[in-house]
Amino acid sequence: MAVWGWPRRMAASFGPSFLCLVCLIYFIQGFRSFVWTAVSYQMKDVMKLTPSASQFLVSLAYFPWSIKPIYGILSDCIPIKQRKRTPYLIISSFLSLLPWLILGLSQTLRSSANMLTALLIVQNLGSAMADVVIDAMVAEAVRSAGPEFAGDLQSLSWSSMAVGGIFGSLLGGYALSNLPIHAIYVVFSALPFFQLVSCMFVEDSPKGFQSAIDEHKYVDNQSAVTAFSEKGSSEALGYEGTRRRKGTRQNNKRRPLPKRTEANEKHNGSINSSPSLSLTSAFFSLCTAFKQPTILRPMAWFFFSNVTIPNISTVMFYYQTEELHLEASFLGTGRVIGWFSLILGTYTYNRYFKHKKLRNILVFAHVGLAIICLLDIVLVSRLHVQYGIGDKYMVLWGSALADAINQFKMMPFLILSGQLCPPGIEGTLFALFMSINNLGSTLGSFMGAALASALNISTAQFDNLALGLSVQLIGTLLPIGFLFLIPKEVTGLTS
Repeated sequence: MAVWGWPRRMAASFGPSFLCLVCLIYFIQGFRSFVWTAVSYQMKDVMKLTPSASQFLVSLAYFPWSIKPIYGILSDCIPIKQRKRTPYLIISSFLSLLPWLILGLSQTLRSSANMLTALLIVQNLGSAMADVVIDAMVAEAVRSAGPEFAGDLQSLSWSSMAVGGIFGSLLGGYALSNLPIHAIYVVFSALPFFQLVSCMFVEDSPKGFQSAIDEHKYVDNQSAVTAFSEKGSSEALGYEGTRRRKGTRQNNKRRPLPKRTEANEKHNGSINSSPSLSLTSAFFSLCTAFKQPTILRPMAWFFFSNVTIPNISTVMFYYQTEELHLEASFLGTGRVIGWFSLILGTYTYNRYFKHKKLRNILVFAHVGLAIICLLDIVLVSRLHVQYGIGDKYMVLWGSALADAINQFKMMPFLILSGQLCPPGIEGTLFALFMSINNLGSTLGSFMGAALASALNISTAQFDNLALGLSVQLIGTLLPIGFLFLIPKEVTGLTS
């Protein structure tokens, strides 16, 4: 009965339709690897693009993920009592569906690099919008049901995405070996269509929040952040998605509602009366939360750490397929191992690292990523051949370790973002934190495209690839010198 108790409690608290929608959207986010593998081969084999051109177009296509706060503001500016988020999910599902149908049915459009990029931008716009909205709905649902479900709902989301990634990677390689690329686009479009239909059956009553309770929680969080800034101790912060100290929880129960909060409650009644005022309040709350030094400084470092690393993953894809002649099915298997490593990295972080100093965690992460760069340099330089190590083993180990180590950068900031989520602007704040990461990664990807172009790396010319990887290695180690931006006593748990 214990095995089935957890799903029953979740269903009773959130509703089966809502849980299914959360699982479906995150599953599709992971399953996108099924179709994006086909996009990579479309650019390489059909359009005959150079590695640098493909890297640039992919970076451009993913740009909508860098402006996620805009979608959050659009969904949060509606007054709480009138707010419904499923219409945004319906729009985003349609935007996710339409480009794949067009690419699958129109040979002319999918043969044009400009049209392909435009359609992929629209598709990523829909996916990013759905991601923002579902994150906000999860945050609202946790507030309504209670903090004891925060970790459970987040675990369900990540597990669904990981399962989607595993199946997408496995089936993607098989599909490329047995189906034409345009058929893969059509097959994948069935999932966003199913998401579109599912959104119409999810009950989206604007539950809202009790203003006093929510303001109380937010003031508590802000007080904790201020105390943390003054004391330099991570124990001053509380996070609803993790286990709180019993003493802190009891103190919060006994703490009376401040008079300032009561005034804010009355003020919020007028704020929520019109979208324009709600938008102003959202910006104010967002700035109040984000300007805290314990948030601003780490996020500045996080952005910098992504920008300094030139991403040449698309170039490595060209090298693996053109020079090493690795099959699509094998590359799909490598991505499956990467997804399993992501799960393993999350578990390892929660089990062994979350109580460590954040600076030490980030040093470990970047040194680990530098080692991955060294493995790629060994692969490109063919140094492993003299020791009898096959190319496939080098690629698999590199993929597995990279995805696992990356989690040691992501987890603390995901926890930090959930910690300072003011009532009513969940979508905006979550989107802001994630867009900082995405924008940094996008700029790093553009730098990778420029680096590949400067080194004259082409489909038949990989002589300078080792030099490009050496530049990436230096860029990976550079952020370690700026770790003074991270408060010294902050831990990976920040609670």
